[in-house]
Amino acid sequence: MSFLPLAGTRVVDVTSSLAGPTCTQLLASLGAEVVKVEPPGGDHARAWGPPFVDGEGAMFLASNAGKRSLVLDLSTGEGLDRLLELVDRSDVFVQSLRPGAAEQHGIDAATLRARRPELVHCSIGAFGSRGPLRDQPGYDPLLQAASGIMSVTGVNEMPPVRVGVSLIDLSTGLWAAFAIVSALHRGGGATIEVSLYETALWLLSYQIVGYLGTGEVPGREGSAFAQIAPYQVFPTRDGELMVVAGNDKLYRALAAVLGLPDDERFRTNPDRVLHRAELAALIEERTRTWGTQELLDTLVAAGIPASPVRDVGEAADHEQTLALGILQRLGTFTTVAQPFSVDGERVLQASPPPPLGHEPAR
Repeated sequence: MSFLPLAGTRVVDVTSSLAGPTCTQLLASLGAEVVKVEPPGGDHARAWGPPFVDGEGAMFLASNAGKRSLVLDLSTGEGLDRLLELVDRSDVFVQSLRPGAAEQHGIDAATLRARRPELVHCSIGAFGSRGPLRDQPGYDPLLQAASGIMSVTGVNEMPPVRVGVSLIDLSTGLWAAFAIVSALHRGGGATIEVSLYETALWLLSYQIVGYLGTGEVPGREGSAFAQIAPYQVFPTRDGELMVVAGNDKLYRALAAVLGLPDDERFRTNPDRVLHRAELAALIEERTRTWGTQELLDTLVAAGIPASPVRDVGEAADHEQTLALGILQRLGTFTTVAQPFSVDGERVLQASPPPPLGHEPAR
């Protein structure tokens, strides 16, 4: 891969779990040398599973490619001294320690940037550095609950549920990497703070704008979307289809396929949202008479976006996934490469995740 804009950049990675490792893995895929500093027992994500692949947790393998591993006990003077020696020769420092731990160890932004002013120091926290919750630790599902994401996920008649992917962790890692690259582009020397809570609020941006503008608290819609109808999963004779009629033209095309009545309640999108339940019942009555593939083919031919509801295995094995070349073989396992290409070339991971204590080059 020739797209390595961060070649020559050294990153010290004192993170664990998923948000921080996601950030530094992205930097590694762009050419940075990433030294993952692990405690003597290793990043605890190594033991998160099942599933385990070759003895390592799948989450660890998915978020630590392209790095080197250096084992240091930061509770000892020797461990801290070795870390500071590494920082002195590095461009970026990323940490996701519990609140107060970086200051306790003397690796907070003020201390390290006084030592090395050109350093880009990035702290990845739970609730941010200010406010009444600043000292509380946090993980993705806890922040999904605290931010309101769980309150808009699931079905109204049932308890709220966690989003099925670590959405906040992964998004926070992306924001951290974006901020770091931006600081490096400016010339280095920056103190960056990101947090899971701030990312979660950003993910809820249009729901928060709506609440602040109207006072209405959004609820759970199942597979539907509060602002558009029809925009949800409908049952077929032998399965399910996600149907996305996102504007009036698409709705008219859907109505023609399914033989829906010309009804004033469904003329415009605001009308359809207002009468969502009645419309959904009419559509379901008709989709249940179709086979999944037959209806899918008919809708696609009519220009109406639709998809079967696949499981993870079906998506991983699908010919569209394979055609994109996003699955990358790394050593003895297959991972997901970065989801973008440059000049037609996929951005790949440089190497498998490191064994614990795989020493960095000097």
